[in-house]
Amino acid sequence: MTIYNRIRYLLFAAAVLLLAAGPSAAQTTVDRDTLYQVSTIDALMAGVYDGSFTCGDIRRHGNYGIGTFQALDGEMVVVDGHVYQVAYDGSVHEMDDAVRTPFAAVTWFEPDISFTLRNVASIKELEQAIDDRLPKKNMFYTVRVQGRFESVTARSVPAQEKPYPPLAVAAKKQNVFHLGPAVGELVGFRCPAFAEKVNVVGYHLHYIAADRQSGGHLLDLAGGPFTVLVDETPSFHLDVPTSGPFQEIDLSGDRTKALEEVEQ
Repeated sequence: MTIYNRIRYLLFAAAVLLLAAGPSAAQTTVDRDTLYQVSTIDALMAGVYDGSFTCGDIRRHGNYGIGTFQALDGEMVVVDGHVYQVAYDGSVHEMDDAVRTPFAAVTWFEPDISFTLRNVASIKELEQAIDDRLPKKNMFYTVRVQGRFESVTARSVPAQEKPYPPLAVAAKKQNVFHLGPAVGELVGFRCPAFAEKVNVVGYHLHYIAADRQSGGHLLDLAGGPFTVLVDETPSFHLDVPTSGPFQEIDLSGDRTKALEEVEQ
């Protein structure tokens, strides 16, 4: 057998083995280092609350993340493959795969960075402490903070009725919870500046108690010690609705200021 034919044979054999094994290791790595998102934060800000994707859809793309539900019905927390709803009254429910979502982001959480914070007095202090340890600024990071919370200020919003108001209006009816002391965790992402209009720039974190009895969109906190786990997530995949309100609404405006008010 000539060298040329031997090389052709080896390449063919390798291709057959890869097909038999399924996705390559490289492809699997890329998929697991991807932040998968449905719809955009700007569409949510504009009042696009009808879900074109289901909880089952997002669970196929990750085991950890945040979002909301059909008609803006509460806050979503995805932990270890379980999708939880923190309802307007503060109660927590595990959701069925058929439940729809208008906005969510998930990934396969595999931390690259870990460290301990002994005491944190505010959300701003927590964010700064994490920022100080991040090696790159223009990267998506998945963040998980576990420990004892002396206090947590969180919120949830009620389900909306059509015609849906913009998120800045809907958030004015939020229910704010003052929680703790409790053991729990923060779930969410730090998105770079270039993600503006697609996701929340900076930190977007949700809280859920270890007993899964309370949670919400994080507004403030204090406590410690905390174990901070960070997953560097270099790939981003966005799926958007192909029809309906998402394709009909004007998304050209600047909603930055309104988003800042909603997040705080």
